Amino acid sequence: MDSTRVTEHSNSHEGHQPGAAGPTAPADPRGALLHTPEPPLQGSPALPAQGPLGSPAPSEARCAATGTPAGSHGTPAPSDGHGPAGTPAPAGPEHSQPSATEPDPHRPRPVPESIPAQPNTQAPVGPDRRKGQGPAPGTPMPMRRDGDRLRFVGAATRRIARGIDLDEIVMGLCRATVPTYSDAILVYLRDPLPVGDERPTGPVVLRLRRTDRIPEDRETEGFLLPALQSEPDLGATSELCEVRPGGALAEVLRGVRPVFADAPAARAALPELIGEELTVPGGQRAILAPLRGRRRVIGAALFLRRPDRPAFEADDLLVAAQLATHSALGIDKAVLYGREAYIADELQRTMLPETLPRPTGVRLASRYLPAAETARVGGDWYDAIPLPGSRVALVVGDVMGHSMTSAAIMGQLRTTAQTLAGLDLPPQEVLHHLDEQAQRLGTDRMATCLYAVYDPVAHRITIANAGHPPPVLLHLGGRAEVLRVPPGAPIGVGGVDFEAVELDAPAGATLLLYTDGLVESRLRDVWTGIEQLREKLAATAQLTGADHSPPLEALCDEVLDMLGPGDRDDDIALLAARFDGIAPSDVAVWHLDPEETAPGKARRLARRALSRWDMEDMSDSVELLVSEVVTNAVRYASRPVSLRLLRTDVLRCEVGDDVPQLPRLRQARATDEGGRGLYLVNKLARRWGATRLSTGKVVWFELNRG
Repeated sequence: MDSTRVTEHSNSHEGHQPGAAGPTAPADPRGALLHTPEPPLQGSPALPAQGPLGSPAPSEARCAATGTPAGSHGTPAPSDGHGPAGTPAPAGPEHSQPSATEPDPHRPRPVPESIPAQPNTQAPVGPDRRKGQGPAPGTPMPMRRDGDRLRFVGAATRRIARGIDLDEIVMGLCRATVPTYSDAILVYLRDPLPVGDERPTGPVVLRLRRTDRIPEDRETEGFLLPALQSEPDLGATSELCEVRPGGALAEVLRGVRPVFADAPAARAALPELIGEELTVPGGQRAILAPLRGRRRVIGAALFLRRPDRPAFEADDLLVAAQLATHSALGIDKAVLYGREAYIADELQRTMLPETLPRPTGVRLASRYLPAAETARVGGDWYDAIPLPGSRVALVVGDVMGHSMTSAAIMGQLRTTAQTLAGLDLPPQEVLHHLDEQAQRLGTDRMATCLYAVYDPVAHRITIANAGHPPPVLLHLGGRAEVLRVPPGAPIGVGGVDFEAVELDAPAGATLLLYTDGLVESRLRDVWTGIEQLREKLAATAQLTGADHSPPLEALCDEVLDMLGPGDRDDDIALLAARFDGIAPSDVAVWHLDPEETAPGKARRLARRALSRWDMEDMSDSVELLVSEVVTNAVRYASRPVSLRLLRTDVLRCEVGDDVPQLPRLRQARATDEGGRGLYLVNKLARRWGATRLSTGKVVWFELNRG
């Protein structure tokens, strides 16, 4: 009995069953792919074997048991219980008569759990039969039985269905068909692939997406298959084909059904698809199958067999149609999934800061990990917002849920927090307004948040909490402590007062803000996770010694290493801040009365500070800009004006007054007596800006140190 190699076995257990009627027949394309007749009931007459649709009548078919033609007058050939070679005939009723009512060939039947083994309907072709030898080891055998095709289609469609993205589905189609079904395959897809219900514009263009083949070392009967690679370089081997409206290829694709390459329509369409220089073997050794998705044709697949292999049969068109249908629907879904994943990634990316700022006196590092690769959206966020007076606001929050809605709510709360931080409100006031905003978004919009403000000059940090896990402070000596902050209620509860606490932030210390996904999982509660985090920070600090703080980026990686394989139940947002601070010797502060002599006094004070810091080479630029900014301040201020110089990696000057209106840069006309102060600041300063405060505003600028 011939054996057929398949890429995967079906789940059913196949074997010999008594009373097998013969080879199963393929169904009509409108029904199931293949029909397998059920075994006859005990005591009932056995049905005769049915051939494929369009095959000769049962009286002209071959005998299922012997493989020889039946009688010429519609009756089975006489038999004495043995076949021509003396083999016993299959067991069955002694007087079998055909049923009076033939089953409807167009109605799909359920496939039985076990498919009986059936003899070959055709003898091997070629010299091997005359020599009495089987095929060479490793040579794929053609599928000669309907049961073989059924098992192959089941295995191939399961392999195709395993793929999630586009490349996996196309690869599954190639690996499932080569070498069991074909010797080579070319898969063309539209470029670009249409997504969902969108209507593509422009001409239809097909791109060679992937190829696969059996390695071939020799030329066969003057024909060579197209030079295919098992692992193609798509950038080098991609070929484009524009489908001409009304052309032969367009007609084949519009027909949807697979066709043999020697059909008139396909013979004219193939040169348009693969080019004039490539030749495919003749004699029904190539099948062109359009790939139709839910709404439109999205590509085509070309199945090829070598000239020394048996040609495709009519039933193989049904196999190609089934493979093309499953692949096209999978590709359609993969494109939709890819678009949704892209939207989710873009949404999450825009909700989180692309880069962290570099405020004076503090270094920052962050990490964000989604709960799963298949769902990269969530409600966790972090932020660092520069504030007036060289301060910085550190924010971390967590909106309940892992959906697109949670990500959208997170974006709204993050935007609200940035706006409130720009008003320089106290941390508890920021949380109060966030709570009101969450209630306006909906009754079930809940979130936790921790808002902290670090002052590098005062070396102090003010923290307010809204139901969030407490931060951990790692001191320079290696001691890690969980800060005692009021827990508060989550944002969105409403009617809850928030409380802020002010703590020391010594230079060299590291503050770690995080979401509960880092410390809480199904395997541990939140307080156990917080204790493990504290121990992990202390152990990491011991590696660098008591006099050196661990590198910030490496510290974040070490913290994430504490997560085990089963600890990723939630999103994780992590924000680490290293407090460098600003030494008192690098800060100079003065208060000037709003008088006409204030600009001159400001120039003299700035010159003395620069002389003390050995920065006399910057005196001219600093005195000019300080004079212009102070002049604008005292012109409208009613209270003393503050002037502060800070020496860090840059020289920063801050001028504050009690007027809330922000200055605007404008182009002064030739006849104007003023309006050129900010123009000079914009030209000479490295950076400059103005921030509105609850008590007025601050105008600042920075100059590079020489």
